[in-house]
Amino acid sequence: MTAEEYYRLGNEARKHGRWSDAINHYIQAEKLDPCSPAVEARRMLDDIMNFYCKDMYNP
Repeated sequence: MTAEEYYRLGNEARKHGRWSDAINHYIQAEKLDPCSPAVEARRMLDDIMNFYCKDMYNP
């Protein structure tokens, strides 16, 4: 598979809420092409997954 195909699979997985699959596909795309748009997509997904604000959940 190509980096572009892995990137597209990652986007599909993300759209369906399969976050782990999306990250794995983006990582595969990055391995094949370090300049792939999957690099930025994974960073954004990591930021979303790591977001946590205690004040929001414990007013």
